[in-house]
Amino acid sequence: MHQRFHYQNLAELEAEIAKQNLPIVLERDLSSLKRQTEIYHLKTPNSIGIHPMEGCDGTLDGKPDDLTIRRYERFAAGGAGLIWFEATAVDFAGRANPRQLFAAPENTAALAALLEKSQQKASSVLGPNHQFVPVLQLTHSGRYSKPEGKPRPIIAQHNPFLDPKVGIDSSYPTITDDELERLEDKYVAAAKIAAEAGFPIIDIKSCHRYLISELLGSHIRPGRYGGSFENRTRFLMNIIGKIQAELGNKIAITLRLNAWDGLPYPYGWGVNPATEGSEPGSLPLDLNEPKQLIAQLYQKGIRFVSISIANPYYNPHFNRPYDSPANGLVPPDEHPLFGVSRIFSLTRELKNSCPEMKIMGTGYSWLRQFAVYAAAANLQMGHQDIAGFGREAFAYPDFVKDVLEKGTMDPNKACIACSKCTDIMRDGGRTGCVIRDGGVYMPIYQEGVRNRQVK
Repeated sequence: MHQRFHYQNLAELEAEIAKQNLPIVLERDLSSLKRQTEIYHLKTPNSIGIHPMEGCDGTLDGKPDDLTIRRYERFAAGGAGLIWFEATAVDFAGRANPRQLFAAPENTAALAALLEKSQQKASSVLGPNHQFVPVLQLTHSGRYSKPEGKPRPIIAQHNPFLDPKVGIDSSYPTITDDELERLEDKYVAAAKIAAEAGFPIIDIKSCHRYLISELLGSHIRPGRYGGSFENRTRFLMNIIGKIQAELGNKIAITLRLNAWDGLPYPYGWGVNPATEGSEPGSLPLDLNEPKQLIAQLYQKGIRFVSISIANPYYNPHFNRPYDSPANGLVPPDEHPLFGVSRIFSLTRELKNSCPEMKIMGTGYSWLRQFAVYAAAANLQMGHQDIAGFGREAFAYPDFVKDVLEKGTMDPNKACIACSKCTDIMRDGGRTGCVIRDGGVYMPIYQEGVRNRQVK
């Protein structure tokens, strides 16, 4: 049964974890958060990272705008050891919103300035020895593409669970093999832009049912990019191979990878074929293919992967356990701790399958001020190498600094998992924390609510 967060101390939270019989560990010794971690040729100043939290606040031509720069300067000053810069489109048609960052040649200087300003802010606040590791996420939004504000889905395979969500029927065309092959080269062009802008690592986004994530689960797609495991991973592996051939050691590659989609076979990734015809939800997991892909990535020289699950547009409680759902949704019949535990467990299993691969985890924000104790435990036990935080960074960008200097998080600054940052995005606004950064984002949120009511 769903419950809101109401725990006043660690003992109360640990009692709830025990009551629910979940394998979540809380470690009071936070020293593991302070350790440095090697990511390729770079070394993080600590083991806490910030996920690519998209602000939908760039310019209409895809450059970082004032709020984008403000957000990353706040992240940088907050002390994180790794900052994963948000989804940056490789193709105009694949932008998720009209203000999504866009890796176009004319935007190279602006992306470089965003990185430089963030690095300067970190050095000015934390000292010259604090050098966070930056990653730039490259993406194509696939079925969630809205480059000019209205849905313009680009789908790899029809899906009876997801198609109605974007208003398409069985006659809607899927992206062709030839179009996919041409799109591979746009990822290469975007990787060159990222390298020119000074980013040492790029992420080929492969999660949350955007285009690459959908291809991984396209079991019934015909042609070169669907059906067999080799075909479903072809697009991703071709992109990696082409970037490596073109750029060599000028840039390293990582990816955010779904371990599980929460959709039945033949529409999901990380699920057992025996689930065909089942309803989504409590589906048997089958991590054989995700494990196989991680092993294949390691063979290709990939040494760092971020693990996520599910689909924020369809089953958000799986990858973002919350107190209050986004507008139009209802709370699931599941305690949020089950969501937290699921993410931790899947990440641990993938890490155990390839111990040499550095793994960044997620699933912490619902735990509020106690999240860092779970992060410390996962790091200490070797289940993850970097503990990644998303919504928490929107609400409380300097939480890392507080934890490392004071040994605690301020509960009055922590994310309350209210989903209002998601509501702003769905309403077409520039997003951030409505509760903790209300001077900037409350008016934007209220405007979205008014527009919803008018409609």
